[in-house]
Amino acid sequence: MTDYFLRRSVPMKRAKRFVSLILAVGLCFSTLAGCSGGNQTSAPKTASAAGESETPAKSVKLVWALWDAAKTTYYEPLIEEFQKENPNIMIEMKDLGSTDYQTALGTQLAGGDSGIDLVTVKDIPGYTSMTNAGQLQDLTQDIKDSNIDTSLYGGITEQITVNGKLYALPFRSDFWLVYYNKDLFDKAKISYPTNDMTVEQYDQLARKMTSGNGNGKVYGAHYHTWRSAVQLFGILDGKHTIYDYQDNYSWMKPYYQIVLKEQDDGICQKYATLKTSSISYSGVFENSTIAMMNMGSWFIATLMADIKAGKTQVKHFGLAKYPHPDGVKAGTTLGTITSLAVSSASQHKTESLKFLNFVTGEKGAEIIAKTGNLPAIKNDAVVNAISKMDGFPDDDNSKEALKTVKTYLEMPINSKSAEIDIALNDDHDAIMTKSVSIDDGLKKMSEDIKKIVGK
Repeated sequence: MTDYFLRRSVPMKRAKRFVSLILAVGLCFSTLAGCSGGNQTSAPKTASAAGESETPAKSVKLVWALWDAAKTTYYEPLIEEFQKENPNIMIEMKDLGSTDYQTALGTQLAGGDSGIDLVTVKDIPGYTSMTNAGQLQDLTQDIKDSNIDTSLYGGITEQITVNGKLYALPFRSDFWLVYYNKDLFDKAKISYPTNDMTVEQYDQLARKMTSGNGNGKVYGAHYHTWRSAVQLFGILDGKHTIYDYQDNYSWMKPYYQIVLKEQDDGICQKYATLKTSSISYSGVFENSTIAMMNMGSWFIATLMADIKAGKTQVKHFGLAKYPHPDGVKAGTTLGTITSLAVSSASQHKTESLKFLNFVTGEKGAEIIAKTGNLPAIKNDAVVNAISKMDGFPDDDNSKEALKTVKTYLEMPINSKSAEIDIALNDDHDAIMTKSVSIDDGLKKMSEDIKKIVGK
């Protein structure tokens, strides 16, 4: 569902070293070049004025596996800034394409191929597969030695820990929040959404904002056809994950009840219509037919660009923190991540770890934010960089909405996550189209997931 990245390799700048030899009878220049095996080049020895020789640090080339290089704006800035601080470490991007990325990556890493040093982890199923195969380096000790504060990732690292060990650190993280049309709220003379709304309060506000009929109809809320838009309100209390099928998924029931009641009352569009007509969430929001929408942060840059280009009827929008269950802290949300890992077969683990720590750290986060993308770390510098972009809402509440306190993964680690996702989507479709009752649909969902997990 989300959704990012890049298709070309960055040209690498190769340094040329020139050695001056000062002789008693004159001055001459010699260009020296030499290379050793693999990705490593030996730098030449330099004669000092005293006649002694020194051996500078060796130049190392790291190969970074990723996808869709031409479509992403932050890889080149990350590499360039890192190489300014570490001129002896060259980074070469290896674009494996997005369509079959995991398959291509698995083939490359199979058999202990050392041709890849750094691995971009696209999703949880891929991460699980590579950790099970022993293809990723355990980062646990390096994290301790480097004094990395994993709390900066908002609870994400705990969710990708495998048997007490971490094999990757996130550098990109999109999360869910509320988008709202300021002009529609101003016209209705109703206060904007706040950064601390329960799901019930969100429902009440959506009802207040619903008005008109026919072509002039304004829906108070919009729920896209992804199951995440409804089911995952239930994971925000931290008591459940999407795999908790026991008790017939009763913890999802309140949210299906709220959304289906909104659908019956005309507060939101019917799921069946959205699905059969393949209606885009961006289209209905940008046509000013909905007042509020729960959606991922990836839509921020698109919406700003469309407003600037005059492609949308929306002139002014705002952001608010995600609605949460009663008793859950505001700023708790759900999200997806892109992580960076080191291949266990890499011959340059020290240098690879150095680059990984840079990309996934606060410096890397600021660089990513300046390109309009949301990094995994969302400190004040990151929030300021995003909020200062041309077209970002000018109110403080929208800026504050970018700050999260806890992010739960939409799909946590499980070896059968791909198969489980298909079943969850099918059963969600049946409930939302009212092919089955909520209770019967959740019961079937529980039975389906139990069968998969029990295989």
